Amino acid sequence: MKRHKETCSYYPILLNIQGKKCLIVGGGTVSLRKVQALLEHGANIEIVSPDFCPELEKLAQEGAIKATRRDYKPEDLKGAFITIAATDDNKINDSVSAEARRVGIPVNVVDDSDSSDFIAPSYFRRGDIIVAVSTSGRSPALARKIRSELERDFHPEYAQLALLADEIRSELKQQGVTVSSNAWQEVLTLNSLIELLRRGKNREAKEIMLSKLKILEQKEP
Repeated sequence: MKRHKETCSYYPILLNIQGKKCLIVGGGTVSLRKVQALLEHGANIEIVSPDFCPELEKLAQEGAIKATRRDYKPEDLKGAFITIAATDDNKINDSVSAEARRVGIPVNVVDDSDSSDFIAPSYFRRGDIIVAVSTSGRSPALARKIRSELERDFHPEYAQLALLADEIRSELKQQGVTVSSNAWQEVLTLNSLIELLRRGKNREAKEIMLSKLKILEQKEP
């Protein structure tokens, strides 16, 4: 198959890591940032390093993560869902990357996209909504800048709207009603719905959405 000349090697995907082993090799501040992000998503984090920064020490003492104080060993990869190499030693990072790939475990090497199977985007959350920005490893600083600008204008009511849309989808499904993607796009007139939710008129917003959906579906051929 001929590849398009503009093809990007990274395929955007959201992984369910809740309760799954995520191995981090390295115990510094970079590892800490990775740990904090993984904890937000319920990962079972195991970290290996001869030394740990104070914040990681505290997390280990609290039982939030499993910390092993020694050099990395290949057997640490056993059972891992994903692996992150975040040491300041390129040889160790390269070793982690090579061994993870050999056994089929996706690996991220911090600041080395060529040795990575995946990269972590800059993101923010509003409830179940996740907005992620990536420059495919070209400039993490630019990704953070763009994310910050998007975050400022992303209202918290979007999280309520996501829950409301899910509630409506479930009700319609129980009634045997299938709504087309085009109908949903037309109904989700964000400005007016967001304003209603901001004023606490959730029921009114739901009634408007349901009414419009049913009208649109009747018009479908």
